[in-house]
Amino acid sequence: MKALVIQHDHVSPTGPVGRRLEHHGFEITEFLVVPKESFKSPNVTVEFPNPDDFDLVVFLGAPWGAWDDGCIGNWLTPEIEMCRDLVTASKPVLGICFGGQLMARALGGTVAPGQHPEIGWTYIWSDDHDLLSNGPWFQFHYDRFTVPPGAKEIARNPVAPQAFTINRSMGVQFHPELDSAALKGWLDEGGWPSVEKDHQDGEIMLAQTEAEDAAGEARTYALIDAFLTKVAKLV
Repeated sequence: MKALVIQHDHVSPTGPVGRRLEHHGFEITEFLVVPKESFKSPNVTVEFPNPDDFDLVVFLGAPWGAWDDGCIGNWLTPEIEMCRDLVTASKPVLGICFGGQLMARALGGTVAPGQHPEIGWTYIWSDDHDLLSNGPWFQFHYDRFTVPPGAKEIARNPVAPQAFTINRSMGVQFHPELDSAALKGWLDEGGWPSVEKDHQDGEIMLAQTEAEDAAGEARTYALIDAFLTKVAKLV
């Protein structure tokens, strides 16, 4: 089986999500949307791979908003169309953070800035613990989505909806792919001021994430196993 992973920036590795997909025999193709040299001016023109060549498409997170056509519309608009076509055709899609927001927007939900950001390890409230545990899961987002028509909300917290399923696809607000190495990359690429502005200590957050790596990986493995079996129906 083949999986296409859409990486929107140069500091978003697949982490334990990618490792678990490889465990299940997936050949992963990573496609970078915004190269490092365009990070400060991300409205690039992109020709996406043909998603029909893959059994699964994963849309990862991004530091930009899935509502912000003015900033990233050159590639956001065709990506939304691609996501909509895949999900409505019952082809498996996994949307993570920005990817979940993009999926919600593509299917008729909304995406907008939230009242305040979610940054760090948080618990969620899941309706289906066989598919998705309460966590904790790592969050790093400023926006929130509304669950699109026809989708089933399966998790939430007091800040925002956290996960939904529709057809053979799933969107989540948190970052199951996150490990301490990825967090260090995010912080070094401009994340330190964001954490400080949220009145948190980035060094402590990084140390906490290092301590959480093994348990977080296990939670992500369980999520990917259940997604592939119960939602995507690929294994």
